[in-house]
Amino acid sequence: MEQQPTAVPAFGDPAGAIETVFRIESPRVIAGVARIVRDVGIAEELAQDALVAALEQWPRDGVPGNPGAWLMATAKHRAIDLVRRRERYARKLAEVGRDLEAAPYHVDDPADPDDIDDDLLRLVFTACHPVLSAESRIALTLRLLGGLTTVEIARAYLVPEATVAQRIVRAKRTLASKGVAFEVPYGPGREARLGSVLEVIYLIFNEGYAATYGDDLLRPALCEDALRLARVLAELMPKEPEVHGLASLLEFQASRTAARTGPKGEPVLLRDQNRARWNRMLIARGITALGRADAVSTGAPGPYALQAAIAACHAHAHTYEETDWARIAALYGLLAARSPSPVVELNRAVAVSMAEGPGPALEIVDRLAAEPALRDYHLLPSVRGDLLARLGRMAEARTEFERAARLARNERERELLEARAEECRRPGGGDPA
Repeated sequence: MEQQPTAVPAFGDPAGAIETVFRIESPRVIAGVARIVRDVGIAEELAQDALVAALEQWPRDGVPGNPGAWLMATAKHRAIDLVRRRERYARKLAEVGRDLEAAPYHVDDPADPDDIDDDLLRLVFTACHPVLSAESRIALTLRLLGGLTTVEIARAYLVPEATVAQRIVRAKRTLASKGVAFEVPYGPGREARLGSVLEVIYLIFNEGYAATYGDDLLRPALCEDALRLARVLAELMPKEPEVHGLASLLEFQASRTAARTGPKGEPVLLRDQNRARWNRMLIARGITALGRADAVSTGAPGPYALQAAIAACHAHAHTYEETDWARIAALYGLLAARSPSPVVELNRAVAVSMAEGPGPALEIVDRLAAEPALRDYHLLPSVRGDLLARLGRMAEARTEFERAARLARNERERELLEARAEECRRPGGGDPA
């Protein structure tokens, strides 16, 4: 399928529009340049150089027909110049130079989608090399491939921003000093990195599915990249159940995208979504991938397969009321035992509230209040506010929704939470006698 050129948004601020295009295209540019220089840190710097060139030239000369290809060509040309200047890259220059001269890269030509997929996959596996700690692998790949800022990564992992920044800097230095190859490994080497690769793809999708920052709830380009990478991995590693489990989960989640926002971009809660807008083809793909995960599994299902099974429960329900909440709560119980975390437990509380009522769920949520990792997590007071409202404790619910709104960094989520807090002020909204 032919890759479509990236369009520059019609913003009033040209620099802001260019930076938006760069954020979308930077993973592909970094991956393409890393194949030349074999150093992800240098590749990121060259991509930033291409952004600076765009900020200087586009306002003066006009936006090129294919901005993404322009950025790629500019970064690659600078990479080749760098290779020529450094004697230690002489051998690589001879190989790369011959390839580029045989098939010159034209600015207005769309990039080869297969080539992009391969480069992105190489970038993921390179950044997830075992010489790095698990935390550093994930932080670096989210920065390079997902285009996430240190703030967004810190938010996803509930750790300080300074910690994330240090992990990224050290990771790039380590990869360079160890001479890690820019490649997709085979055999045991691939299996050793698989857990980190799956986690990174999952987190990239999540950032696209519910953006941490900004005015928009969704960042579709991130979802598309993550889903494509999951599908590629499923073809490369057909006997790995968790690869199919992740692919299934992302297919199910992506199937709801069109129904998750209203006409003005406002969030639409699951219970209010028009399920006729759910993508049945993606749901069918999710069911198939989940079946493959089950077929190749030799033991208990892993975390991604369990989450896919939960998503399948939603996909099979024609209405919100038909949802099998008891099964979802049970699956979350298995997930909590298999991969315990405060966020999983919070999700389990939501399912318990639907299966058994808000009272038992509130007990679970109240136990989570002391979790340091959830101290600034806006969904904790959001869920607690919903449970209190269902129990008729409107004044307390309002306080929780207001706190959640203060913690939310996405403008759309903040507006929704403020609206829910306002609903608790309506007549009859006080605590019952």
